[in-house]
Amino acid sequence: MFSSDAGISSPIVCPTVLLSSTLMAVVFFFVPRSIADPDIWWHLRNAQILSSTHRFIGTDLYSYTAFGAPWINHEWLGELPFYFGWLHGREHGLYLITVLAVELLIMGIFLLAYRRSRNLKSSLLGALIAAALSTVSFGPRTVLFGWILLVVELLLLDFSRDWPFLLWMFPTLFLVWVNTHGTWMIGMVLFALYVMAESPRISGGHLHSNGLAKGWLRQLLCSFALSFAALFVNPYGWRLVAYPINLAVRQKLNIANVEEWRSLDLLSLRGGTLLLCLALLALSQLYRPRTWRPHEVVYLLIGTYAALTHSRFLVLFSILVIPLFARSISLSRGDDSPVKTPSSLTGAALLFLLCCLVVGRLKDPPELGSKGEAAYPSSSLAFLHGQQIHGRILNEYLWGGYIIWNARSIPVFIDSRVDIFEYNGTFKDYLDIIRIKNTVSLLNKYNIEYVFFEKDTPLVYLLEHTGRWKADFDDGNVVLLERIAHEEGDL
Repeated sequence: MFSSDAGISSPIVCPTVLLSSTLMAVVFFFVPRSIADPDIWWHLRNAQILSSTHRFIGTDLYSYTAFGAPWINHEWLGELPFYFGWLHGREHGLYLITVLAVELLIMGIFLLAYRRSRNLKSSLLGALIAAALSTVSFGPRTVLFGWILLVVELLLLDFSRDWPFLLWMFPTLFLVWVNTHGTWMIGMVLFALYVMAESPRISGGHLHSNGLAKGWLRQLLCSFALSFAALFVNPYGWRLVAYPINLAVRQKLNIANVEEWRSLDLLSLRGGTLLLCLALLALSQLYRPRTWRPHEVVYLLIGTYAALTHSRFLVLFSILVIPLFARSISLSRGDDSPVKTPSSLTGAALLFLLCCLVVGRLKDPPELGSKGEAAYPSSSLAFLHGQQIHGRILNEYLWGGYIIWNARSIPVFIDSRVDIFEYNGTFKDYLDIIRIKNTVSLLNKYNIEYVFFEKDTPLVYLLEHTGRWKADFDDGNVVLLERIAHEEGDL
């Protein structure tokens, strides 16, 4: 799969092993020690319910604002690896599953880059850039498995040109994918665009395609049709297949207000890196023009547009565009010379050093959050368990999942699932409350008796100065306010 010097006598120090090991070690240090992702806790609770009852969740079980409303757990399969990690290692287990997923993702991009460039050095550089861009999604998140499956899809498309039988793996791939994460929709679109772009014979300028032979085209279309049928092999039927469309059409507030859906800041480090990659791609094409296949141009445009529109799609950019970037810089430099092989002693010493650095970092326990206690209200758990809370609680949106997992007797107002709360208007009301818009009347509307929030927020400041709320718990970061008198107002 990877070429190296024929004269290498010891496989442990060959360029492929050294570069791959170096890449894996560097990527390991890209993965944050923090497991402060708001979704992971309700994912764990979902997986626990599934594993203990052997029944799929079909309604909301965790909130009082949407309790009993229809809800589908569209990422149920992607939750199970993290639950396995938690069962066998708690926070350490979550961290190790995250590291494994990230390593698989970046090594997959490295392989895609090598398949395009046939150059280890440019592939390594591309994979490192991909790792830097993809940190936007690094954490205990089910989307990592979705991106891994996208890499697998692109590798299958590539390898199937030499081994056509691989096309018949696509239905199984999409069966797993649709039950893991909504990124399957991206995979289906890219599959369809690949077939459409490569079907016609094109020869002009720097764009060339021999077209698809009729037999090969039939196999691709048959594989696509079977893959589409496989999407419906899931616990929720058509509703799960329709969920990505539901997200785009019915969840406008989600997309407008959740940070990862925001457009890319071009002045940020990630934004600058993306622009630099595109500039180098353009310059390399001017300096040393090369012929592009139609689907490559399509993937370049899609990856770039998606990343600029929503920062979470920087990973998609890395998967689709970085392999093309690796090929371009390899051709621009005209450098296809083999990587110099270090001596056995030097190579072994480098590998030993990398292992020591990785093991040393693994000894440190994962952190609940990079922002300290406010990332999760862990300091208040003992108080919540001992406090007799009689009444509804308004919780911080990002803490909903943490309460679901750690304080199960307390129904939440909202959590980071968002979808079910946008359907019934709860998410809009939550945004109005924290933005001090009809706050008092909305608290009255939901009969809120407690407010569980970060200390330094406008909402807490307002309530503390009304004289109608008292602090039951306050550690300087987290505060639990209890209503002591009702009021009317438009604030």
